[in-house]
Amino acid sequence: MRILGLDFGAKTVGVAVSDALLLTAQGVETIERREENKLRKTCARIEELAKEYGVERIVLGLPKNMNNTEGERVEKTREFAAMLGRRTGLPIVFWDERLTTVAAEQALDAAGIRREKQKAVIDKVAACLILQGYLDSLRGRA
Repeated sequence: MRILGLDFGAKTVGVAVSDALLLTAQGVETIERREENKLRKTCARIEELAKEYGVERIVLGLPKNMNNTEGERVEKTREFAAMLGRRTGLPIVFWDERLTTVAAEQALDAAGIRREKQKAVIDKVAACLILQGYLDSLRGRA
């Protein structure tokens, strides 16, 4: 079994996938779209990746506010999850993604990747952090 991790943004979706043992998350790609509400191709690509990797569940970052309230981005994320769930038939788990982009930036800085190059991979790295947090929580429950 594998799990797909997603960092859903206004114009991009970072994608990560777990290994078969559910120990680690690896970045796969960043899906880009021209307009925020144009999601058909994005869902189709995620569906392709889910089949390719034999995914049985999707973990989707939930962008709550720092005070734990839910704003407009959470609403859009939940709408996307409903659409994706209908399309793939896979269960979707929400995972708190607060500060994952900050952590991704710090990891990329520490790796010596220049700021102008970070934009291309930041969402993929954030998806890895979301998925890795979820995988770590699974081991904590075992």
